[in-house]
Amino acid sequence: MSTRLVRGLFGLLTVLIRSDLSKDVELLVLRQENQVLRRQLGGQPQWGHVDRLWLTALSRLIRRCRWAEVFPVTPAAILRWHRHLVARKWTFTDRRRPGRPGTRRPVKALIVRMAQQNPTWGHRRIQGELARLGYPIAASTVWEILHAAGIDPAPRRAGPTWRQFLTAQAHAIIACDFLVVETVLLKRLYVLIFIEHGTRKLHLAGTTTHPTGA
Repeated sequence: MSTRLVRGLFGLLTVLIRSDLSKDVELLVLRQENQVLRRQLGGQPQWGHVDRLWLTALSRLIRRCRWAEVFPVTPAAILRWHRHLVARKWTFTDRRRPGRPGTRRPVKALIVRMAQQNPTWGHRRIQGELARLGYPIAASTVWEILHAAGIDPAPRRAGPTWRQFLTAQAHAIIACDFLVVETVLLKRLYVLIFIEHGTRKLHLAGTTTHPTGA
């Protein structure tokens, strides 16, 4: 793979130092050869990893208006290659382990009994009470146990619903999110954004490769 890439780089340097006429003639010959091969194959060629990397690097040197004439792949194909590359990098197949152990039956029974005896307690209140008793458990797990038992994990108390509250306070609510973006070379970028609920206006706070740095 590295040998083919090095050959391609040397070939590019050779082309750059040649005369314009020689390069134009060679380009016409290669175009004609490409058309003949496409007619004979009758389908799309299969690109290897080195071919995809080489075509992606050369794509930045060609104007978009001429892609359809001289370039064998579309911008959408290059973006699809990048998505597949990112997905293959972050599969974590070597780190996968069997799922976490299930919650013990006595703990499940205790959660259901606490919810039945305290109708106003939600799943987070029950989680806190369990932690006091020495049973560390995630709030999402408590929610799932109550939902499976037919008990509302978040009983509604007096007052407006959550949707009504958000609608009334939307103009004063700002949400934030921390996004992860992969570059073409699989370099991870961290992006901090804020969004105004009332106007749906998005604010880009910053982009960095080291979120814990100064």
